[in-house]
Amino acid sequence: MSSYKDKKVITIGIVNEITGLTCRMIRYYESRGLIFPERTERGTRKYSFSDIELLMEIADKREEGIQTYEIKQELLNDNKKREVRDQLIQGQLNAQFNMKKL
Repeated sequence: MSSYKDKKVITIGIVNEITGLTCRMIRYYESRGLIFPERTERGTRKYSFSDIELLMEIADKREEGIQTYEIKQELLNDNKKREVRDQLIQGQLNAQFNMKKL
């Protein structure tokens, strides 16, 4: 079951109000592959609280002078680390409790 933080229910205008980022900047981060909003049937972008947190991290890194390419690489590396960690935990569960994939 997904967390409330991951439900994509917030429009770009609200994200703009919460973060202070312009709609144009939010769309730019999307075009750079840093954020992935869902789209409604009419094409409206919908964001989650997790997306907002990520946007704030991205904005902070940009203020520090980090380029979007570097941020994307860091995000990809973080995802790979999480996948490896999850596989290790699953392997330990399998070995300890003879469990199948959760």
